[in-house]
Amino acid sequence: MTKTKVTRKPASRSHETATVESFRRDRQFAADYLDQVLADGDQEELMLALRRLSEAFGGVTGLAQQAGLNSTTLYRTLSSNGNPELRTLRALLAAMGLRLSVSPVA
Repeated sequence: MTKTKVTRKPASRSHETATVESFRRDRQFAADYLDQVLADGDQEELMLALRRLSEAFGGVTGLAQQAGLNSTTLYRTLSSNGNPELRTLRALLAAMGLRLSVSPVA
């Protein structure tokens, strides 16, 4: 009996999946992305960016544990209608290995 080698095409992945994987591999890319959203985006875009980043850095449940936050509350906070308090945002970013900073407008 001879064995035949099965060749498979590379699995395709969605743009969203590829973006999240890029954030996971390159924390500076994630920081630059969030910085750009903060500069140009609105509240809804910020919440979407934070959800993407949370997926890259352990998921909402994992980040909630790392940040000492309630995961149910964090899910609500990161919804499109979410409005995180500064302390929640700082804790979440710290769990991702990121922080807020301020710079002068050019």
